[in-house]
Amino acid sequence: MTLIENEDRPLPLLPTTVVGSYSVPEWLERLKTEFYQRRISAAHLAEIHEVVIKAAIKDQEQAGINIVSDGELRRDNDIDYFLARIPGVHIAQRAKSDYYDYYEAEVSAPLPEGDKSALGLAADYEFTRALTDRPVKFSFTGPFSLSRRLDGGAYASPDDLVRALARRLNTEARALTDAGALFLQIDEPFLAGYPDQAALAVEAVNIVTDGVPATWALHVCYGNRYARPSWEGHYDFLFPAVLEARVDQLVLEFARKGLEDLRLIREYGWPKALGLGVIDVKSPAVESPELVAARIGRALEYIDAERLMINPDCGLRHLAPDVARRKLRAMVSGAAIVRSELGPQPNSLSPVPGDSDSQISGDSHG
Repeated sequence: MTLIENEDRPLPLLPTTVVGSYSVPEWLERLKTEFYQRRISAAHLAEIHEVVIKAAIKDQEQAGINIVSDGELRRDNDIDYFLARIPGVHIAQRAKSDYYDYYEAEVSAPLPEGDKSALGLAADYEFTRALTDRPVKFSFTGPFSLSRRLDGGAYASPDDLVRALARRLNTEARALTDAGALFLQIDEPFLAGYPDQAALAVEAVNIVTDGVPATWALHVCYGNRYARPSWEGHYDFLFPAVLEARVDQLVLEFARKGLEDLRLIREYGWPKALGLGVIDVKSPAVESPELVAARIGRALEYIDAERLMINPDCGLRHLAPDVARRKLRAMVSGAAIVRSELGPQPNSLSPVPGDSDSQISGDSHG
């Protein structure tokens, strides 16, 4: 990741961030489902989303997170928020029995080009940016994963659909940077289920990032559906294909799976930054700061501290709000332990465009 000094709010060594989503309390889940059952209006739900986003950002700030997100609280899941907004995608039935269900969607004609902000992500970013003086990471689901939930009958091959979605997302990314976004993340939660498709996914990622002046992260996990992994395995499938990805950072899960796959960073000479997953988001057990510090220390055997960013394994949406807050505080404290052990640093760093108690209460269920 390309980094420079920022005198207004410098980032420390081993900066902390989140992967994207934040705890969705049970009462919010009920209201989201009521919207799909036509019991509350879209305007009412939008107001609720704004309230919980403000609270999620405050939670992150109070925990000491250096780079915050909007918690992805407008999104029902990792797919539908995007498919419902992409011009040319047809959704047969927009009512759901549960908000977290996936739409059945199809593309009956090639996706139209242009319309720079059709998905509205730039507006989402601007809302978040106005709520905090901390750097903001903005994430969106990548083209490969979106294609797995879309009938692309209008295209000659599934690969062509992936590329078309990538071009659509490139247009949206340009709108995001026009709005001031500096740190963008592509999420590919489905890729682990299709390990032989890594080269295609990387090709699509490069279409998304092409010509977009941001620091880019690529997050690949093993799924986080109802706080359970969708797949298991190791990150060997990513290499060597991911070495061609025009991104500045890989964001991977290590806390739940263990740190064995760190060997791949050294074996393949991954030359850029690593977002190190040190918090298990699929377990309600809260890590101690010392455990977090030990995980970071192990990673330092494979990669320089200057190239490490500290984050949970994945999004926090399935954790109860209090558990999410406590885990973030433990992560921040663990990073501080290691930072102290490493001693004073001559420079503080901040991301810039790269070369390529809470107001939310209630239980979360998954």
